[in-house]
Amino acid sequence: MSIWEAVAVFAAGLGAGTINTIVGSGTLITFPVLLAVGLPPVTANVSNSLGLVPGSISGAIGYRRELAGQGRRVLRFSAAALTGGLAGAVLLLALPAGAFQAVVPALIALALVLVVIQPRLAAAVRARRERNGTTAHRDGGIALFTGLLLASAYGGYFGAAQGVLYLSLMGVLLSDDLQRLNALKNVLAALVNGVAVLFFLFVAHFDWTAVLLIAAGSALGGQLGAKVGRRLPPTALRAVIVAVGLAAIVQLLLK
Repeated sequence: MSIWEAVAVFAAGLGAGTINTIVGSGTLITFPVLLAVGLPPVTANVSNSLGLVPGSISGAIGYRRELAGQGRRVLRFSAAALTGGLAGAVLLLALPAGAFQAVVPALIALALVLVVIQPRLAAAVRARRERNGTTAHRDGGIALFTGLLLASAYGGYFGAAQGVLYLSLMGVLLSDDLQRLNALKNVLAALVNGVAVLFFLFVAHFDWTAVLLIAAGSALGGQLGAKVGRRLPPTALRAVIVAVGLAAIVQLLLK
């Protein structure tokens, strides 16, 4: 890897760490750069997953105030993240390349629709519960757990726009501030990447130069993303989520 290629990989890691903490989809920055510098697709994917772990941890630390009082959720959803992430990592090596290529853009589009209509949808759900005299499940119930399990499996497989999927699911099924949900999203992303990487360490080949460059950039980007993301009002954060998600769809369709 030349010096300019190394600079490009580090810069991609910085951008990915920043955008992952705010929304997600950082893989859409790093993965094409790793391919451009000559890494094979699977090596690029697993090296990218390991390199982004420090960024996810850094972002979660940056959002630590918003995590206060969410210990029960973290424990409950961690089971879904770890199980799904491991399943996705296994699928990456078992399935042919591009197996999810057709369904991923539609999946992201659905998530974006949920993000946009989430305030009205959540209000309608609350109104219905009030009419029926029922209360919401504190942690979203089996529907949210199942959704997070599937989103985590996708994250272990590839991960582009994984954060958008998490935020759309939690935004609809949990009655909470979007920033607090974003903090939870960062923890789940770190767990998914972490468990996938542990599996890859035994069965896949890494490019350690790329890993170290992305790790350094994403760790710095995680702190930067937390500073920016925590200051965004809900409407602005929702707009960023939609913009990033649309960019992800366009990039995936143009491949």
